Amino acid sequence: MASFKLFDQTAKEVGKISLNNKVFDVEFKPNVIHDVVVAQEANMRQGTQSTLTRSEVKGGKKKPFRQKGTGSARQGSIVGPHQVGGGVAFAPKPRDYNKKINREVKKLALLSALSEKARTKEIIFVDKIVLKEAKTKQAQAILDAFKLEKTVLVVLDNNDLVLRRALRNIPNVKTILAKQLNTLEIVNNRVVLMTEASAKMLEEAYA
Repeated sequence: MASFKLFDQTAKEVGKISLNNKVFDVEFKPNVIHDVVVAQEANMRQGTQSTLTRSEVKGGKKKPFRQKGTGSARQGSIVGPHQVGGGVAFAPKPRDYNKKINREVKKLALLSALSEKARTKEIIFVDKIVLKEAKTKQAQAILDAFKLEKTVLVVLDNNDLVLRRALRNIPNVKTILAKQLNTLEIVNNRVVLMTEASAKMLEEAYA
């Protein structure tokens, strides 16, 4: 079992938390993490971009001016890629960017990224986070207590709307439920602020 410091929301150490090595002490696999992150980002792309090729631009059947005597370079059409309003060379068209990732590979990437965060002490375990009101000032006080100034991912065990509303106006802070945690969110944020219940949920799901 891996042991980590446990804090309250005022950044005061209140004890230790022991977590399963199969979840929070997995070997770092950068290549697996990279493959999963690339797939996740690709799957987020809409793939709806579309521009016209020269064959799809209206016109261009006739030479715009005579071949010789104008002092200008000869032109055979007004729809070439080099013409203003002409078609696009190698025009992008709608396509599917989806990449399939094996379930076990996806799980390994998540646990590897999570474990590396834990090893580098970029995961802060909090016994619980509770706000009486959805006030951004109260949420900011928690971040200030831990001296968190960079990107922060707050992992919650339940959909606490009061807390999520208080945090959503703070730049560089994102909230996510433990059951929705994924490799991309872990990699994209410098620090993970995780409740004790969230850690136990991950442990139960993946151990």
